[in-house]
Amino acid sequence: MKVLILGAGRVGGSLATALVNNNYDVSIVDFDKSSLTALEDKLDILTVEGHASHPLSIKKAGADESTTVIAVTSNDEVNLIACQIAKNSFNVKKTICRLSEDTYSENLGIFGADIVDIVISPEEEVMNHLKELIKHPGTEQIEKFADGKVNLVSVKAKKKGKLVGRELKGIKDDMPDANAFVASIYRKGKPFIPSGETIIKEGDEVYFVSSVSNIDQIVNEFRDKVDVYSRIMIVGGGKIGYSLAKELENDYKIKLVDSNKQKCKELSKKLDKTIVLSGSATDEDLLKSENISNIDIFCALTDDDETNLMSSLLAKKMGAKKTMIILNNPSYLGLVPGFIDIYIAPYRLTVSSVLQDLRESDVTQDVLLKMDTGAEAIEGVVHANEFTSNLFGKSVKEIPLPEGASIGAVVRHGDLIMPDSNVELCLNDHLIIFLANRDMVSDIEVLFKTQ
Repeated sequence: MKVLILGAGRVGGSLATALVNNNYDVSIVDFDKSSLTALEDKLDILTVEGHASHPLSIKKAGADESTTVIAVTSNDEVNLIACQIAKNSFNVKKTICRLSEDTYSENLGIFGADIVDIVISPEEEVMNHLKELIKHPGTEQIEKFADGKVNLVSVKAKKKGKLVGRELKGIKDDMPDANAFVASIYRKGKPFIPSGETIIKEGDEVYFVSSVSNIDQIVNEFRDKVDVYSRIMIVGGGKIGYSLAKELENDYKIKLVDSNKQKCKELSKKLDKTIVLSGSATDEDLLKSENISNIDIFCALTDDDETNLMSSLLAKKMGAKKTMIILNNPSYLGLVPGFIDIYIAPYRLTVSSVLQDLRESDVTQDVLLKMDTGAEAIEGVVHANEFTSNLFGKSVKEIPLPEGASIGAVVRHGDLIMPDSNVELCLNDHLIIFLANRDMVSDIEVLFKTQ
């Protein structure tokens, strides 16, 4: 499939890398020659130096009826105009448009019928992820599948956790009614598929599948104490910071810090219970005066990675219990362990959204779990085809999967079923599959091809 990416920033560059690794024919347009050169040096792609919404740039990139256009510049207006040109002048197959402003997303019709096929909003995705992590203390990552019925959750095992030093099947012993399945464990950075006899060790990163009602109960099996959050400080009054405060202010005590006085005045009018503070989050006196040592979660959500990192390090040093940050630059990843508790990379969420929209098989969701290792989770619908014809009626445990892949859950007629040897594969089953490496995706996709 031909894919044209408009915008070679962090999002566009990450998309190009992911799509080339998934064997897509990729071209990319940007007016920044250095960004294009950097991508050209490491990827087999066509680069075009020019404005993303200029017809000549799109033409040089080879756009035609078989092309999917992904407009991911940082400018909503450029993205929209580019999609208009791509559809009207080049009749491209599909347009995927990154939009930050809700006003545009809610009024797409004014730009023309069917100009934008799919809208992606990294800011909304980030806010929702943060909200879920705050609502479920102790979790490191939460991904939703099957319209929210299934959750894939990551938790790190602590030294005094109930299950540490015990066999994994102890979950069932402790909680016989819990509906959960451990799909994978990362130990010292390396994944493996566990069995019931696997002994849980301190520091294990455990990925389990469950319904939302069981998340907290299962997480507490791996933790040394039950985490309780009530006081939150948010740094950055942009769309993400404001939206998160608005979502949480009725259930938590929220303080929001921003360096722009005018923005603070506007935020204080729009927020009902949140305390809005004007100042720098790297100001020790400000943090001390606002009792940073009593803050349960410090969320640094500005557009500047350095501000997010430094303010979080300072907050942690001064007693904040947990830090969550937005991190855009992957080169900073090595600085995170041991200093920042949780980071969210917006580009990872965008890549995940785009990948699921590009799949030609019946994959309803595709989530990159780890950009550094390539771990991925996909949800797909099983169809009758050459590969599956002899699998129906057999146990899901007999489905041939590559090493490092495991079925985390089966969703049948909207019901969550855990994958044991008694569960037989049926037509139209939704399978949620954990992959240790994205290279396995093509081997898994054969389950979901319609013919």
